[in-house]
Amino acid sequence: MRSIATMIAVACAMIALPAAAQKEKPEAKTIADPKAPVVFAPRIAPASATDPENLLYLDLSTGGRVVIWLRTDVAPKMVERVKTLTRQHFYDGLMFHRVIEGFMAQGGDPKGDGTGGSTLPDVPAEFNYLPHVRGAVAAARADSPDSANSQFYIVFQPRLSLDKKYTVFGRVLEGMQYVDAIERGEPPANPSKIVHAYVAADHPPAYAPAPVAAPVTLPATTLAPSTATKPAAKPVAKKPATKK
Repeated sequence: MRSIATMIAVACAMIALPAAAQKEKPEAKTIADPKAPVVFAPRIAPASATDPENLLYLDLSTGGRVVIWLRTDVAPKMVERVKTLTRQHFYDGLMFHRVIEGFMAQGGDPKGDGTGGSTLPDVPAEFNYLPHVRGAVAAARADSPDSANSQFYIVFQPRLSLDKKYTVFGRVLEGMQYVDAIERGEPPANPSKIVHAYVAADHPPAYAPAPVAAPVTLPATTLAPSTATKPAAKPVAKKPATKK
């Protein structure tokens, strides 16, 4: 009887321990139910596609204006960089220096060879869920994920293997035909250019093609007969004489 009474007393004493003392023992980990639905973290509402502050205009030398929806909800730092450079007229006159058929057109490099950028610091990676589909606009970078700066590319055809490896920050809404017309090459022989870049909120003028340079005409002059020695005629192989 004494042993039973002792056990009851010990059990009562354990129950009466403070909560802090009881939690000193590690709690058992529960195994998640494999059949339970997967819950993802809530996404931020997409940036408005009608807000002029989220629209980038690229007037291209290929004949028209490209309207790009900027996704501040997934890549706010890169969007802010592009808008800052646009308002500094950084992109005006820059060429598309790397254009690969069936892949993408890359521009935004003041050097024109893929090694240049702006004087601003590089932008950290903002990899997100947006896919590399036709019309996607993403930040070009070097080997480091945090090396994006001013260069960007526009995708011709889906390239989903690049997803979550590069920062997609926009999508072409209008004018994709002018992107398709960009001259191909690495670099192109006759590169297409960004005539002007604007943020829609800045009330840009309507698209105007780049002025065509007037043909150069030389003044009429009286030319004296040339006394220069004519180059020797190239030797011509003679056919062997035929016997009569």
